[in-house]
Amino acid sequence: MSSKKTQKYRVEITKTAESDLWEIRQYITADNQTAADNLVKEIEQQIASLEQFPFRCSVISESQKLGKEYRHIINGNYRTIFRVDGSRVIIMRVIHGARLLSLEVFER
Repeated sequence: MSSKKTQKYRVEITKTAESDLWEIRQYITADNQTAADNLVKEIEQQIASLEQFPFRCSVISESQKLGKEYRHIINGNYRTIFRVDGSRVIIMRVIHGARLLSLEVFER
């Protein structure tokens, strides 16, 4: 057995991403409170899972335009977009996959 320790990353969520989650919850709650709670809980669990192996997630195509490597993890119709900075995973946005990505919000 290997005694190699897995690196653990510190996950940080930007105010923009927190706002995205709040808006998702509010939008879905209009139709189904339970579905909204379950979806947000699933997304939050996915975000927490990025403490280990964030590089398992694919690089997004928008990275070329930004000059930095951004990755995403997908839950149903939603994309959680993040970047790895040293030992930190920074959650930048949580958006609907059909929504156009506004590149200006990445560096907030």
